[in-house]
Amino acid sequence: MSDARPQLGIIGAGRVAQALALAFASQLPAPPLLFSKDRVRSDAAARTVGAVAVPDLAQLADRCDIVAIAVSDDALDEVAASLTPLLRPTGGAFIFHVSGRSGAAPLDPLRRADALTAAIHPAMTFTGDPENEVARMTGARFAVTGSTPDATERAKAVVGLLGGIAVEIAEDRRALYHAALCHASNHLVTLIAGAAHALESAGIDDPPALLAPLVRAALENSLAHGFAGLSGPLLRGDTQTIAGHLETLRAHDPDLLPAYRAMAQATVDALKHGEMAAFPHLAALDRLLAVP
Repeated sequence: MSDARPQLGIIGAGRVAQALALAFASQLPAPPLLFSKDRVRSDAAARTVGAVAVPDLAQLADRCDIVAIAVSDDALDEVAASLTPLLRPTGGAFIFHVSGRSGAAPLDPLRRADALTAAIHPAMTFTGDPENEVARMTGARFAVTGSTPDATERAKAVVGLLGGIAVEIAEDRRALYHAALCHASNHLVTLIAGAAHALESAGIDDPPALLAPLVRAALENSLAHGFAGLSGPLLRGDTQTIAGHLETLRAHDPDLLPAYRAMAQATVDALKHGEMAAFPHLAALDRLLAVP
């Protein structure tokens, strides 16, 4: 970082805020300052990760050269508006948020007040285990969007402190980037939970143990080979097998049926755009998967 002895402050006391505080505590000369509207929560979080809780936002703004905003997406505008009049008149602070959905634009009031602003989003999940999450940030990708070239460079330096790898995302592509991540991670949780529930209904005592080798292999294949890693009855054109799936789901796990049908249709649609576009079984699958 360009500051000789920078003081970092964190707005927020949730999972990401705590992981960032713990990570920065070992990299910067002074413990991070932490502020949250919920004083009890911020005090508890500070004790957990070696930060120092401050009683008000003004104190954090006055003392910090670097400020990380780790609040919900919908709270970003309010935080930026509250922080802007509290900035030092000399300017020069580096302020970033960790939202995946947004670029640097929500911090425009701060930029206009002479702060360098950026979005820095770690492409990983946070479950409330700061020590493990700090370790997982090492080598993780961080989506960086700076409001200026200088801000982008500062953002990359912050990612370097965390042991991560910065990946630049254009301002107008942040929502697309975030949608892709949510589709891959959040929807995966829904998919696995649905499959596990169906296995329970089939009489399996430990669905995760049964699913783990299969799902891990499928994940590794898809990461290594993309859609070419696909296998199974849709690829083979086993329409009778798919018809049996739909029938048994309708009878025994109707809650899973819409998701199964939607994912199967998405798979068939993808097959239509590849080398199998002319295969006759795809039309049969289309008819089978159509909602009655």
